[in-house]
Amino acid sequence: MQQLIQKTEKQVEDIFKQIDEIELINTERVLKAFSNHKISEAHLNGTTGYGYGDVGREAIESMFCELFGTEEALVRTQFISGTHTISTTLFGILRPGDTVVSINGKPYDTLDEVIGIRENPSSLKAFGVKYEQIDLKDGLFDIEAIRERASKKDIKMIIVQRSRGYAFRKAFTIEELEEVFKVIREVNSEVIIMVDNCYGEFVDVKEPTHVGADIAVGSLIKNIGAGIAPTGGYIVGKKHLIDLISDRYSAPGLGKEGGATFGLNRQILQGLFMAPHTVCQALKIDVFASALLEQLGYETYPKYNEKRSDIVQMIKFNDADKLVKFCQAIQANSPIDSHVVPEPWDMPGYEDKVIMASGAFTAGSSIEISCDGPIRPPYIAYLQGGLTYASGKIAVINAVKNIENK
Repeated sequence: MQQLIQKTEKQVEDIFKQIDEIELINTERVLKAFSNHKISEAHLNGTTGYGYGDVGREAIESMFCELFGTEEALVRTQFISGTHTISTTLFGILRPGDTVVSINGKPYDTLDEVIGIRENPSSLKAFGVKYEQIDLKDGLFDIEAIRERASKKDIKMIIVQRSRGYAFRKAFTIEELEEVFKVIREVNSEVIIMVDNCYGEFVDVKEPTHVGADIAVGSLIKNIGAGIAPTGGYIVGKKHLIDLISDRYSAPGLGKEGGATFGLNRQILQGLFMAPHTVCQALKIDVFASALLEQLGYETYPKYNEKRSDIVQMIKFNDADKLVKFCQAIQANSPIDSHVVPEPWDMPGYEDKVIMASGAFTAGSSIEISCDGPIRPPYIAYLQGGLTYASGKIAVINAVKNIENK
């Protein structure tokens, strides 16, 4: 096994150098934002109650605007997850009779009840919002179908999920997003383009809002919080859209003026500072895992040397037992709850039983090493995150030993 590990690390040396370059560029962008907004000790404090006049929160939102190239931002500790943040965005913008179209097939499982794919009396469907989807064609956007549907002006919003969710497909690169956005804009200048950016921040040197997205949404306990931000989410985009979303986040007329931060500005800012580095540590873990498992005969996606656009590595086991054992070993090699043995269970928001390994300092943090997957064929593990390459490497090696009985 040791020889195989050494061979794998030699194999990925050039890929690691490319990742280091991405980290350098994004770190420079983040440092510039800190400097431009004159971040000081005063910005690290928080507020309680209504949270009016929170200078730290206001500075954080201005920095997000700079980093994403947008007019406005809503960065709040009150968002409990990426799903909550996306749901707030959809309910903030869409109205009864509107149509929303997903152009990458069905979105992530936890949005099924938000949209109304699965019945829920509080869904968008229950409020009269219509949903359509355009499935992928050979794993890519079906450009002609998207062009044809977008040319009909009855669509209010087009949504794109950058990462793969529980689908066996690639994450969409910034270049692919830019191409499809241009196609949409050629035939429809009014439709709102929204991107679920979860797992994608700082993987590349640009974000979807740099190439035409009107709104991008994400979670602070994924990439951009670096394992330091303990909760929260962000929405960035055009001001008139953020205004609508802010009224849903709080209440009509209150908008984004309130929202206590409870002393969490320090962690959010420190997480943002560390995010380019932490994301690239996670990417290195993915590349190492992909190369190692490929050599052992497993199908991985993306391949170790393919361009990445999120921090998720898929491993196809075609065996429920191996999926479970791999996840259990990741849990056993995590810093928190390493003594806990995860088992598949009926997790809220999911149709199938899910096994989820996440021994994280922040519960549910996907930038800390975790591994999960639905218990359904072809039994794919979704490995993501890792605060340090060394700790992630150890976890992956021991997970491989667990499924190979070595």
